[in-house]
Amino acid sequence: MADSEEQLEIVNEKGEVIGRAPRSVIHGNPALIHRVVHVLVFDSGNRLLLQKRSMNKDVAPGRWDTSVGGHVGAGEELSLSAQRETEEELGITGAEIQFLYSYIHTNPYETELVTTYRCTYSGDNIRFNSEEIDEVRFWSLEEIKEAMGKGILSDNFEHEFTEYLSLHTPRTSGP
Repeated sequence: MADSEEQLEIVNEKGEVIGRAPRSVIHGNPALIHRVVHVLVFDSGNRLLLQKRSMNKDVAPGRWDTSVGGHVGAGEELSLSAQRETEEELGITGAEIQFLYSYIHTNPYETELVTTYRCTYSGDNIRFNSEEIDEVRFWSLEEIKEAMGKGILSDNFEHEFTEYLSLHTPRTSGP
């Protein structure tokens, strides 16, 4: 293991820190839960910004994914982590973020305790990190629904979008 390898906190399902391990140990072992933040970046027309992950990424290369997603730094407050990741990945600073929800995402590769935030960004100059992201663009919610299950979106984002829709889709009341 290189001395510079990212150290991640291992948490239980409540988000309580129970240990620490290198990223290379946690990724690849779904028994170890680690914390991540997501930020859903919407424009004024309620379109959602998605990022196309670099082909060099170890998770979901070349797939469209959540606007912003990243590991929570050891001892870092979740909202500060979300703001830091938004700046690092998209170059967006000073955006007001709002907490939406948390959930557990697991697949054969990893298990994450995801905390999701939302922000609205109407600027047209997104300076994305080209080492991690190949492309960004705003999608209508209908476009995303059409792409679900077709191998275009990451499994993590499909889970995220399902969570979002279950909590933020207006329900019609009965007669």
